[in-house]
Amino acid sequence: MNPVWASVENEQQFFGVLKAYLAKVPGGIEKLLPQWQDFYANYRNAIVGSGAPGANELLAAKIQATIADTVTLQFMKPYTFPSLHTRMVGADYNYFEFGQRYVGALVDFNNSVLGHRERWDQIAAQLAAGENVVLLANHQTEADPGVFAHMLMATHPQLATEVVYVAGDRVVTDALSKPFSMGRNLFCVHSKKHMDDIPELKAEKMETNRKTLVAMARQLNKGGCLIWIAPSGGRDRPKDNDQYTPDPFDPAAVELMRSLGARAKRRTRLYPMAMFSWPVMPPPRTVDKAIGERRMTNYTPVGISVCEELVPDVAVAGVAAEDKEAQQKALALAAQQAVVAEYERMEAALRDPRKRGPGTDFSQPWLTPQ
Repeated sequence: MNPVWASVENEQQFFGVLKAYLAKVPGGIEKLLPQWQDFYANYRNAIVGSGAPGANELLAAKIQATIADTVTLQFMKPYTFPSLHTRMVGADYNYFEFGQRYVGALVDFNNSVLGHRERWDQIAAQLAAGENVVLLANHQTEADPGVFAHMLMATHPQLATEVVYVAGDRVVTDALSKPFSMGRNLFCVHSKKHMDDIPELKAEKMETNRKTLVAMARQLNKGGCLIWIAPSGGRDRPKDNDQYTPDPFDPAAVELMRSLGARAKRRTRLYPMAMFSWPVMPPPRTVDKAIGERRMTNYTPVGISVCEELVPDVAVAGVAAEDKEAQQKALALAAQQAVVAEYERMEAALRDPRKRGPGTDFSQPWLTPQ
């Protein structure tokens, strides 16, 4: 968007331009420059070390320049996300492709997988028939929307582009995250984890959430809406053994989607979905309320896999109808257990080539003609 970034071809040129911008931002040189130096270095190392065709210093510099271009614009002209944000792909700038380029350079496609293509076919058909689909997914990195789109683009491009993500505070307020968020369809909410961060803003945040619920209900009433939500309320964190598995689902979050779908004028289906992406950009071990965390990036295989449809009446069978809290817990547990089981199967396929490809549930459609 600013022509000066187009001339950047190496690290020296990149930081020459960036320093000139940050000098105009309060605390830019002292705080933001060291963070970006760290981000640039590990992103460059991930790309150059990948050995992928064309993955060199020039590519790293060009991608970092596009990120800096969009981020510095946010300092000058901050974008405020509405309750329902529509991805920005206009003639002036395509934020979707910007995000896909950044994430794609980090994905080892030769070893990545798409699980249960036939279920994605089924979901696409249900959406085409005017039904709604809610994906109850685990969430591992800020790059998850890009990973999701890359895994589906070869077979189901409409799912890759038209999905609406339920996005929390960090996604729409962190200056480094905002440009990537602008390229996605979003229902913007304030999570319970951050509701009381600034007490004087709590009432405003609650009103935003109310408006978002209204927007979600309207879209579900129209039909043909695909929603991605992380019922855990955030990214999976490494366990005590440094392994990643899907975090527990919040029963209230799962119940919210069930009840919204039940009240909608169009049928709404629930599908648990497993995502493996944490090595791309490992999240911090603990939840940090401060905005501006360190970004570590790696070149790695990734994958997504959708489970069988979750039927609420079946999932809560045997639970007393009058015990609403127990029913909500049972539904959330059923969804989470399905995701954990599928995650473990997908992780095995990512590690062992014999468990992916023809004759298995895990395909690589981007490697073969469609």
